[in-house]
Amino acid sequence: MFTKETYVQRRAQLKKTIGSGVLLFLGNDEQGLNYEDNTFRYRQDSTFLYYFGLSFAGLSAIIDIDEDKEIIFGDELTIDHIVWMGTQPTLHEKASAVGISETRPFADIVSYLHKAVQMGQTIHYLPPYRAEHKLKLMDWLGVPPARQEGSVPFIRAVVAQRNYKSAEEIVEIEKACDVTADMHITAMKVLRPGMYEYEVVAEMSRIAEMNNCELSFATIATINGQTLHNHYHGNEVKPGDLFLIDAGAELPSGYCGDMSSTVPADKTFTSRQRAVYEIQNAMHLEAVKALCPGIPYMKVYELSAQVMVEGLKELGLMKGNAEDAVREGAHALFYPHGLGHMMGLDVHDMENLGELWVGYDGQPKSTQFGRKSQRLAIPLEPGFVFTVEPGIYFIPELIDLWKGEKKFADFINYDKVEEYRDFGGIRNEEDYLVTETGARRLGKKIPLTPEEVEALR
Repeated sequence: MFTKETYVQRRAQLKKTIGSGVLLFLGNDEQGLNYEDNTFRYRQDSTFLYYFGLSFAGLSAIIDIDEDKEIIFGDELTIDHIVWMGTQPTLHEKASAVGISETRPFADIVSYLHKAVQMGQTIHYLPPYRAEHKLKLMDWLGVPPARQEGSVPFIRAVVAQRNYKSAEEIVEIEKACDVTADMHITAMKVLRPGMYEYEVVAEMSRIAEMNNCELSFATIATINGQTLHNHYHGNEVKPGDLFLIDAGAELPSGYCGDMSSTVPADKTFTSRQRAVYEIQNAMHLEAVKALCPGIPYMKVYELSAQVMVEGLKELGLMKGNAEDAVREGAHALFYPHGLGHMMGLDVHDMENLGELWVGYDGQPKSTQFGRKSQRLAIPLEPGFVFTVEPGIYFIPELIDLWKGEKKFADFINYDKVEEYRDFGGIRNEEDYLVTETGARRLGKKIPLTPEEVEALR
């Protein structure tokens, strides 16, 4: 938690932006893993954390702009709770810590909302992403789940605040990035042929827990890097494999880190691995060099893709004009995801509010394969924190599909591509903050160039 003044100021700005109505904040409840009392790790809703800072289950809140009220709804713990959970602050103490003076029993939120509706007030809520949220909105407001799209003014107001990270937020994010870097450096040092993927994952998890952190998302650590989100960890690492890692730490405050690295199972890259790795490295370095206030991140994505096409042309995998190839989408055979995403209290910051608002400022997204996965397209501004993570992949099923359709035959040499179908994938990722004059990397540097990676092996 930050000081209560931070939360008071955040709520004041939100009220000023929206102007009228009732703002409903749904806090997260505990969720059973395989029965009610055996729960998943608890994680508070990030927007609730941003405005109220309380990481406790069973809370919701209302900001009634018209009546100038800020209320936290929840129930006091009983002696039975305290026996199992230990001494806990009261609801009033929790609320006071973030500048809220009024608390009410949780059940009272229903009557408050019904009264507001009767008075003709607009009830603003954010798009729900949990089943319990959808049920509450249906019960409290009579809105069926299929119509629970959320209030656009509320969404845009939250995005307009959370997109710009304050100095105290940057401090937290950088702490998370430091731990994230240590997780990757440890994995690079311990990886050896004969290990199982889960053994590497265990070492990374150990680093996170040693620093009082959780994982910011399910760790990707795999010899099958061509699968973009591969959460299976049961393979044995063999000589000649490439090992792709995508992992991050989350602080108790909720702020996240997110980095990727790709390491040879052996002490050095093979010549073929190194050639592709250096192309991916060039994509990354050119993208970083382009970061500055005002440049649309979609243009940085396109730049990284053009660098890849030029590099793959030298290997005989692609041909033709690089700019044309990227415009038409031929690059996506090898680069089917975007360059990066916002990061903060969510590892994909505010993804539940919709990429259309967070990364596109309401403008329509492309439907083109590959390009449609670019989560951030708008011009960069000071205070933005985001990832830079270009990649190169050889996905056998995608190769077969496009080859069978003779897709982009003017740009892709499929016969040459066949020689690489067992290559796997390469992704490297760093986290950046846009400043007034450019951008700076957040957290410790993890090895990026082939020479830096091999020096740790």
